[in-house]
Amino acid sequence: MVIIRKRAYARAALAGNPSDGYHGKTIALSVGDFWAEVVLYEWDTVDIVLAEDDRAAFNGIRDLARDVALHGYYGGIRLIKATIKRFHDYCELKGIALHDRNFSIRYHTTIPRQVGLAGSSAIVVATLRCLMEFYDVAMPLDLQPSLVLSVERDELGIAAGLQDRVIQVYEGLVYMDFSEPCERRVDGLLCYSYERLDPESLPPIYVAYHAGLSEPTDVFHNDVRGRFDRGEPCVVNAMRRAAELADTARRAIVAGDAAMLARAIDDNLDVRRSIYRLPPWQVQMADAARACGASANFAGSGGAIVGTYATEATFDRLRNALASSGCRTIKPSVDVERSRSSL
Repeated sequence: MVIIRKRAYARAALAGNPSDGYHGKTIALSVGDFWAEVVLYEWDTVDIVLAEDDRAAFNGIRDLARDVALHGYYGGIRLIKATIKRFHDYCELKGIALHDRNFSIRYHTTIPRQVGLAGSSAIVVATLRCLMEFYDVAMPLDLQPSLVLSVERDELGIAAGLQDRVIQVYEGLVYMDFSEPCERRVDGLLCYSYERLDPESLPPIYVAYHAGLSEPTDVFHNDVRGRFDRGEPCVVNAMRRAAELADTARRAIVAGDAAMLARAIDDNLDVRRSIYRLPPWQVQMADAARACGASANFAGSGGAIVGTYATEATFDRLRNALASSGCRTIKPSVDVERSRSSL
């Protein structure tokens, strides 16, 4: 029996976030320490297997309420189902004939939930990779993030941008330009400009996340979209400034200028603070990291931060300070080939 096994990794937005949804620019990196894994093999019927987060039986009403508070009303099943449907639609649009063999598919994820490390999109990316291999369908690399976004946004109504999907498809360290001059339509989907950068050019990087607290993406984003669409100057200017900081961060990485990169990361967080109503515990994470001498920015839409540090002593102070408030701090594996080699 042929078993297809694919992974997609967590990500951390280094600079420019959240301007990706506003024709901005961002830089993101893979976090190879956490992944979503999808396994597909030939079966009599198309069978989507429940995972541990897709519970339908509970020990009591309190257990159900606790599960919903942690995982929401849906697990990964809807993501896989929507990906299969969207993949089918794409193949029909392209006139690609699919064979008649069926499959069983299941997923497992190690990505911490609802802390802004892109766990949902990782499931979609890994599922898409399995489907492409099973049906022997080649899909342009720059189109794949847009198809993944359409699964979540158009099929499931999840508010999202392209950044997470780009880094999870391309992997490593990627600079993304979502400005209108870079916009182009491929097979009906909008694509932009994506540039791989050398992860070896990065200074030491850390990622920290809260092990007990989380915040759903839609809560984090407040009403910033509405304020931007209404032309509120502080929001429009903030998105423009965030995009500029992505350019600054790119120059710093290429030049090997750790100090410039740290300033861009810190400035990016300050921009976000100026327009979002942020939970105090998330702000405290970033402030604690800065107090230890590290730079800090939110890694995404929730309880995780990312930044740079200069020395091992700084990292030790950072890890200890954040541990005292319930956070775990890691040195992320940006080169995901190391993680993939364990498959």
